[in-house]
Amino acid sequence: MDHVQQALAEMMKIKGALGAAVVDYVSRVTLGTIGTETAPDLGKAGEVDTDVIRAKLHALSVLGYSPDDLEDILVTLTDEVHLIKPLAQRRQQGVFIYLVMDRHRAPLAVARARLHEIERDLEL
Repeated sequence: MDHVQQALAEMMKIKGALGAAVVDYVSRVTLGTIGTETAPDLGKAGEVDTDVIRAKLHALSVLGYSPDDLEDILVTLTDEVHLIKPLAQRRQQGVFIYLVMDRHRAPLAVARARLHEIERDLEL
């Protein structure tokens, strides 16, 4: 769990970060969350976003893509950006990281690059 908390703390250092979670989409268990007062309920978000990732992986399969081709899923709201990133080394176990950012402050390209680094360093 210590590695999860460290990854969450690193995600919160991204400019505009409002909240973050590490989620197991097979069991629908949120392994850890961190957030500001304005963040959505990250436990609920993590749980329901398991459906998002499952649906996307199913769609990719139907279209003939490998699940390994999925880098992340971006959800853009009026004031927020949500990034859902399955962990490549944990794809078979079904783990993803989830980041909620202020849409007006978040540098999306920087956030995506930083999530890739965090993913690489996260040990479960």
